[in-house]
Amino acid sequence: MTAREAFMQHYPEYLMEAAGLGLFMVSAAVFGTLIWHPSLPLSDSLGVELIRLLVMGTAMGLTAIGLIYSPWGKRSGAHLNPAVTLTMMRLRRIAPWDGFFYIVAQFLGGLAGVLLVSVVASRVLAAPELWYVPTVPGHAGTLAALFIETAMAAGLMAMVLVTGESKKLSSLTGVFAGIFLTTYITLGAPISGMSINPARTIASALPSGMWTAVWIYFVGPLVGMVLVGEIFRRITGKRQPSCAGMNRHCVDSCVFKCGSDYWQDRSLHSRGNHS
Repeated sequence: MTAREAFMQHYPEYLMEAAGLGLFMVSAAVFGTLIWHPSLPLSDSLGVELIRLLVMGTAMGLTAIGLIYSPWGKRSGAHLNPAVTLTMMRLRRIAPWDGFFYIVAQFLGGLAGVLLVSVVASRVLAAPELWYVPTVPGHAGTLAALFIETAMAAGLMAMVLVTGESKKLSSLTGVFAGIFLTTYITLGAPISGMSINPARTIASALPSGMWTAVWIYFVGPLVGMVLVGEIFRRITGKRQPSCAGMNRHCVDSCVFKCGSDYWQDRSLHSRGNHS
């Protein structure tokens, strides 16, 4: 399938991916403002930093769950992360051009979400305590941040792949993803800023100009997720792809061709449409 054919057939899913990460970043900016901006009462009432991180983690975990189980998330698969999409491409669960457009949409959508909030509340989002909610290494340093980003990304992908193969757990993948995010933000943010998502990091770095060790948020998530995907493929020896979506109950137009031989089915579908 050519780039044009892929785009014309699946551009709604690409737009849904963009909107999904855009809304995620809007949520991050809004809750970050409520929790950390010194002029707001919630900032003082939460007290210690660990409580603030727990509240932020819970808010973002619930945001992720809402997006994954929304109608748009159900249709696009709610990857919302280039590292997830690249891993699924490696596992042959999404076609190359679909994966390419997903990744472009994720970067553009995340940036659009931050810019939208900055237009509405530029002074608030640009406050020193927030500064466009960036992801930067903590006091433990760059290597610690790289390690924790890689480990968290690997853990998330392992969960996605294992639950996706279970008939009992597959419908709960999105719930588990939200729980993982809550835990990661609460415990991992002080070390790495908690990104595990290159598009999420770039969405904050571009408007803020804060590029501190940005390479970590590409290398860590990609290495962690792709490595786990490769281990999973070799252990299971799976040849028939499963659904690559975070929500396993896809609609008829599912871009992943859930539960079928993806490449053969796509080839027949393409010939049927363009013969």
